[in-house]
Amino acid sequence: MSEAPRNFAEFWPYYVRAHSRPLTRVFHFTGTVAGWGLLVAAILLRNPWLVLAALLVGYALAWISHFFIEHNRPATFGHPLWSWLSDQKMVWLMLTGRMGEEVRRTMQSAGSH
Repeated sequence: MSEAPRNFAEFWPYYVRAHSRPLTRVFHFTGTVAGWGLLVAAILLRNPWLVLAALLVGYALAWISHFFIEHNRPATFGHPLWSWLSDQKMVWLMLTGRMGEEVRRTMQSAGSH
């Protein structure tokens, strides 16, 4: 990204480009869904250790995918809140079958500049 994003709308295309490989998105999806599941379990079981497990599982899978599949730096380091929000949006788009088209549209838009 040439300059820092000023808002989420500017950050989102950067995030999508950083997650262009399908396997990266699968790792993120798995980590996010597992993280939410562990968080719900932590609440229901009143076990704070499961909150830590949720964070570890979610971030570990995401970061593994960046370092070994996508070969880039996780956006979390520079923009933690927007990155987390983007991850939730990406998971929703994957659940609704719209993420592939979002990636194609974003990559085409990036190529036209």
